[in-house]
Amino acid sequence: MTGTQEFERVLDGSDKSVASFEHENISLIKRAQHFLHSTPAAVPLIVLVLAIIIFGITIGGRFFSSYTLTLILQQIAIVGILGAAQTLVILTAGIDLSIGVIMVISAVIMGNVAITYGIPTPIAVAAGMLVGGLCGLLNGFLVAYMKLPPFIVTLGTWNIVMATNFIYSANETIRDTDVDEQAPLLHLFAMSFKAGTAVLTLGVIAMVLLVLLLWYVLNHTAWGRHVYAVGDDPEAAKLSGIQTKKVLLTVYTISGVIAAFAAWVSIGRNGSISPSSAVTDFNLQAITATVIGGISLFGGRGSILGTLFGAMIVGVVSMGLNMLGADPQWKVLLTGVLIIAAVAIDQWIRKVSV
Repeated sequence: MTGTQEFERVLDGSDKSVASFEHENISLIKRAQHFLHSTPAAVPLIVLVLAIIIFGITIGGRFFSSYTLTLILQQIAIVGILGAAQTLVILTAGIDLSIGVIMVISAVIMGNVAITYGIPTPIAVAAGMLVGGLCGLLNGFLVAYMKLPPFIVTLGTWNIVMATNFIYSANETIRDTDVDEQAPLLHLFAMSFKAGTAVLTLGVIAMVLLVLLLWYVLNHTAWGRHVYAVGDDPEAAKLSGIQTKKVLLTVYTISGVIAAFAAWVSIGRNGSISPSSAVTDFNLQAITATVIGGISLFGGRGSILGTLFGAMIVGVVSMGLNMLGADPQWKVLLTGVLIIAAVAIDQWIRKVSV
């Protein structure tokens, strides 16, 4: 071609500026909203730091002692592990009300298999894990394949598992001394060691490692992204090729296995194995840690690190009020306030996408 064509000359004279979005006019509140939306663990972390500062100022140096801080971690180890299991379920927009009793029956199975039946402890632990996984598998099957609401399903299995626990065990407690003599491996997570002036148990280390493992799985594996996708919009996830039923089935099954792992840790923490601990509000404690930790009850949003921070917030508030000699009901009141505040903040943060 010998010359420039007519349309090329027109293009040469056209506007070549690129469209851009102005960010300078965004208010500070909007910036905070965007930050909290992209960093869901930030809110519980901020609340945790503020709680530590407030109680530290109120109580003084005693609160910042290594003994106090590590005691808080020891007290939340079981709830932190159950909260991690609950997080997986809530991320799919579900809920598991049976998780606490799954933990208790798994502990009862471990104790009876090892002590009553005299079977080697590793097999007893595996049996407890199997029972926990089967309970979770039942929940997952009813939710994923029978299309039943998670709340109703897990409320039903909560009653079934609790009754089975009492019937099987005849409500007989296995004593601490019997566990020490015949199955000391069940007390593994009670072992402690010093880190400077702090004293940590293996149960605390197990909780932290579990949370870090699940954080990696949820953020850096295809399965983890599928969990978020199913919780955010199950129909869109199905249309994109995600096998939503299998994701739900695996989530509830893994949740049951983690609850059984919490059973092993609880044996080390409590010493004895009591079937009557099934009436303890482990379910509510795990849900509380999860909600305060910023996991959205509507599914698809939140960080499991936030659950750990949520459990620590409850532990710090409880310890702080105990050291102040406050009425225990203040802990219940503040916990309720934190739950409502967490849900309100979640609703506000979700509006960032509107």
